[in-house]
Amino acid sequence: MVRVVFIAPFGLPVTMRFVAAVAALPDVRLGLVSQEPLESFSPELRRRLAAFHRVADALDVRSLEPAVRAVRHQLGGCDRLLGTLEQLQVQLGQLRDHLGIDGMGEQAQRNFRDKARMKDVLRRAGVPCARHRRLTSAAEGRAFAQEIGFPLILKPPDSAAAKGTFRVTDPASLERALQALHPSPEHPAVAEEFITGRERSFETVTVRGKPVWFSSTVYDPAPLHVLENPWIQWTVLLPREEETEDTRLVRPHALRALEALGMGTGLSHMEWFRRDRADAPPVAISEVGARPPGAQIVSLNSYAHGADFYALWARLVVHEQWEAPSRRYAAGVAFFRGQGHARPGARVVAVHGLDEAQRELGDLVVEAKLPQVGQPRAESYEGEGYAILRHPDTEVVARALRRTISLVRVELG
Repeated sequence: MVRVVFIAPFGLPVTMRFVAAVAALPDVRLGLVSQEPLESFSPELRRRLAAFHRVADALDVRSLEPAVRAVRHQLGGCDRLLGTLEQLQVQLGQLRDHLGIDGMGEQAQRNFRDKARMKDVLRRAGVPCARHRRLTSAAEGRAFAQEIGFPLILKPPDSAAAKGTFRVTDPASLERALQALHPSPEHPAVAEEFITGRERSFETVTVRGKPVWFSSTVYDPAPLHVLENPWIQWTVLLPREEETEDTRLVRPHALRALEALGMGTGLSHMEWFRRDRADAPPVAISEVGARPPGAQIVSLNSYAHGADFYALWARLVVHEQWEAPSRRYAAGVAFFRGQGHARPGARVVAVHGLDEAQRELGDLVVEAKLPQVGQPRAESYEGEGYAILRHPDTEVVARALRRTISLVRVELG
């Protein structure tokens, strides 16, 4: 029996899919640590829990350590300490180090979480990535801009999903970004050259640092462009072909990056650019996360392979075992995002084009969370809803995704 402590700060639906997958393993005693009350979780999950501890702040390692100790005591030990939230990864490493739990420790987790440190490690390993600098003052930001030129990217060192990220195109936008980030020795920022190209993701399964499986998706458009324009509807495509020109280009760099950063056992998520410039390397690594991807990519793999990838992930991180079937389909997700005034308190007032989209493309849809009139404007980059499409032909899915976001329009008011 494997004793597992899972930290789920908030009862987010995607987080709970991973928790439920671990709970469903037949040979696991599961303890849960969360800010949410026990009653907020499903009756089925509560029946499967062997221990539970609620904390006031599930991102504060000072609150988490006594909670994990208490749950460990209830379980009779702790063999695995898990959590999927990006903002939790360093704390998980600290707790593993402090409590003697197997898995990636603090230093490896900081390699993935601190974007300036990450790029230092990657450049030393010869992995192509953007030129960058850690900023501890506004003056350092201005000096980097003078050295590299515009455009630039400025962001916190521990940003996630491009949040808090600024595209800087001139001295005025540089000053606005510096004022917002206010870099200091206590709260540094990261400046990077802005890389243009087609943005992709690259997911890798590793078992104790050894890569055993990979996958790649195509973003359209790039996530930063999506965040800068809240009205843009976007897509993610997982090709049916497991080996593509993209994977052949990026895989050697990706595996070198994971080795340099110290990836242990798990499913990692890398974002990278495929550049078309003749005077630059064709690949540039953007960021790497030592946790499962968002943007429905785990679900896309489930549909493309005809297997539950949440369950496969659970078996990976608990038992260090991985066996995935061959990919039989292409799959993609279209995110529906509200159009109109993004004022505080905005809600969905109408959804247009659903009937036409259903008539044209309904046979391809395998999962959907459709926007509902009256629902609040979403805070997430995934928007007010989505549809997942699947077909054996990659180009059919690609065309259908483009058609879907051209037909469906979410109106805010």
